[in-house]
Amino acid sequence: MSAQPKHRQAIVQAAATLFRRKGYAATGLNDIVARSKAPKGSLYHYFPRGKGQIGEAAVLGAGELVQRTLERIAAEQPDAPGLIREYVRWLGIWMAQSAWRDGCPITTVLLETAVDDDAIRAAGRAAFSGWSAVIAGKLEADGVAPDRAATLAGFAISALEGCLIQARVEQSEAPILAAGEVLAALLASPSRD
Repeated sequence: MSAQPKHRQAIVQAAATLFRRKGYAATGLNDIVARSKAPKGSLYHYFPRGKGQIGEAAVLGAGELVQRTLERIAAEQPDAPGLIREYVRWLGIWMAQSAWRDGCPITTVLLETAVDDDAIRAAGRAAFSGWSAVIAGKLEADGVAPDRAATLAGFAISALEGCLIQARVEQSEAPILAAGEVLAALLASPSRD
């Protein structure tokens, strides 16, 4: 059994934070090394393809973290509207705690790279698909047909992404909570087919 990579996770977490707050293009490898406190050689050891490979890992890691959060909340809530309401409550808290510096953990990277980097685009697609699957699964448990559940879940992800940007601009959780209430109402009475 191989040893756990010593610095890889620190590098990925540092990169995800910096990309989210400063942007992908504005974050240099030296910034990532400084924030992660990993030796520069570790960066090249774990990510021989460079910054693009780090971006891919950051998107995959952040995407998995959000998916696990959604899965945990889904397990605790009785229905899809409850899942959305609880998730937006946590999003509002998280954004306020970051003094509105944070946003979706993958959006900035995707906006800057998805057109040109196939691996990062695929990582983003996997993240969004995983998040949508959790919401769709909850909708299906509520009796919504799979195709309709997938459509509604995709729309919910789009709305949540947009409200995070608005919250950051307005420095208020109001757009997040408003989007959550509209989504919860929509998911409470969707067309079943």
